[in-house]
Amino acid sequence: MATNNFLRSIPPATRHLLLLNIGIWLFSFIALQFKGFDLSWFLGLHFFTSPAFNPVQLVTYMFLHDSTGFAHIFFNMFSLYMFGRVLEQVMGTKRFLFFYLSTGIGAALIQLAVIFFQIEFITSQIPKAELFQTLQIIHTEGAQALQNGMNFTNPLWGELNGLINGTMIGASGAVFGILLAFGMLFPNVPLYLFFIPVPIKAKYMVIGYGLLELFFGISGAVSGVAHFAHLGGLLVGLIIILIWKKKGIVGGGYF
Repeated sequence: MATNNFLRSIPPATRHLLLLNIGIWLFSFIALQFKGFDLSWFLGLHFFTSPAFNPVQLVTYMFLHDSTGFAHIFFNMFSLYMFGRVLEQVMGTKRFLFFYLSTGIGAALIQLAVIFFQIEFITSQIPKAELFQTLQIIHTEGAQALQNGMNFTNPLWGELNGLINGTMIGASGAVFGILLAFGMLFPNVPLYLFFIPVPIKAKYMVIGYGLLELFFGISGAVSGVAHFAHLGGLLVGLIIILIWKKKGIVGGGYF
């Protein structure tokens, strides 16, 4: 009874997004642990030229999380719960769902654009006489190698293969979009971070997160994280909120 009341207190889009993400994570965790089946390989986002790419991955990737641990799904869903339910009440269910999906897809496209330029930079370091054969081998053998937990021993080939055939998963792009919207609509609401014992206004936390992600993305200080997807979620969220403010769809500075 208490669980049902708790779920009913959450606005419908936020509630269904939470249940869908958690349900898929549980399924992928069980499938990986007991069957060795990695759902993220098929529904996670691959680069456009990868043989494993499918256009539906632009949407499905944001409903998948690391099935080897709990931290990834926990922090994203905690953020979705904390900020999403408030924004849905302000935006309305349909508009909030549009915002969530748009920031997630936009984050993916921006990350793919960054990967394109990274690929261009790496291929410029490979002699032209070897480039065609290199790309051919990566496209025919690279995806299977990564799926089997292996990669090319040549550093350039390995890095290139990771960019082309690697996967991106997680709701973080959409969550960063939600965080941006919350910071713009409720700029002065005090927020507490797990590791900082003093409150920080929402607008400053958004700016801080954005600067951190930009630093990490440019410096490469924290690898294995799609920092430009996070920035993409912030950027797309900013554009949508500015358009909606101009049209009077949403206000701003409620608190």
